[in-house]
Amino acid sequence: MGFLVTTLIFIVIGIIASLFARICFNKGPSTNLLCLTLIITATVCCWMMWAIVYLAQMKPLIVPILNEE
Repeated sequence: MGFLVTTLIFIVIGIIASLFARICFNKGPSTNLLCLTLIITATVCCWMMWAIVYLAQMKPLIVPILNEE
């Protein structure tokens, strides 16, 4: 449940940021495309970083070894 909800939050934030940049920083087609590309890339990279950290906690690669002394 947490993975899906947070993914939807990242999608909504990306859409809102794209619309905000389109409305507030309207300086021409080339600049608009660059801003849109940067916003989408940043949103995807942030989501991927969060998803990797979240999924790595479900099944860690290094299993803790308990010392029973």
